Amino acid sequence: MVALGFGHRGIEGKIIAVRYARENGLPFFGICLGMQMAVIEFARNVLGLPHAHSTEVDASTSDPVINMMEEQKKIKMMGGTMRLGAYPCEITKGSLAHRIYGTTHVSERHRHRYEFNNSYLEHFENNGMIASGINPDTCLVEIMEIPSHPFFIGVQYHPELKSTVEKPAPLFVHFISAVKKYNDQRSHIKNSLLQSEIQLVK
Repeated sequence: MVALGFGHRGIEGKIIAVRYARENGLPFFGICLGMQMAVIEFARNVLGLPHAHSTEVDASTSDPVINMMEEQKKIKMMGGTMRLGAYPCEITKGSLAHRIYGTTHVSERHRHRYEFNNSYLEHFENNGMIASGINPDTCLVEIMEIPSHPFFIGVQYHPELKSTVEKPAPLFVHFISAVKKYNDQRSHIKNSLLQSEIQLVK
């Protein structure tokens, strides 16, 4: 999982971690900044945009796949002016997000200034990363996923803000389940290889 955050610290390491998960079939779950890192990684290494970045980190990037919301660009005093609170999200039927939530409409809480740049959306979707969740009022991207991957999903919002011990957010439950399944499969393969080696020794 690549979690939330702000600023430039650790960005390139997070992008490397996303690439490893994407290329090796590891379960991936990105929250807010984590989703943005997944978008940047995909743009650089799949779409062939080596300088793709977020304008939060590189204001002069030639491919701002993550950009500040237009209404945020006018704000000078930053305190308490982020996109805050709950917003609706329409989910694509048949997507991973749909299987996780079991519905096509959810409401999740936000805390951020930067968003997926919709001018790149067609390029992403034509190459295997889709927007499976969209805000119906603003058309802002809320969820990105890779359907060809066993479990790869990133969300712009903060599911942890509505998650409790007694009622954990579905994204966390399904991510942990995917990780367990991945580990069980690896253990099975290792045990099978070990048994084969034992038979050869005998």
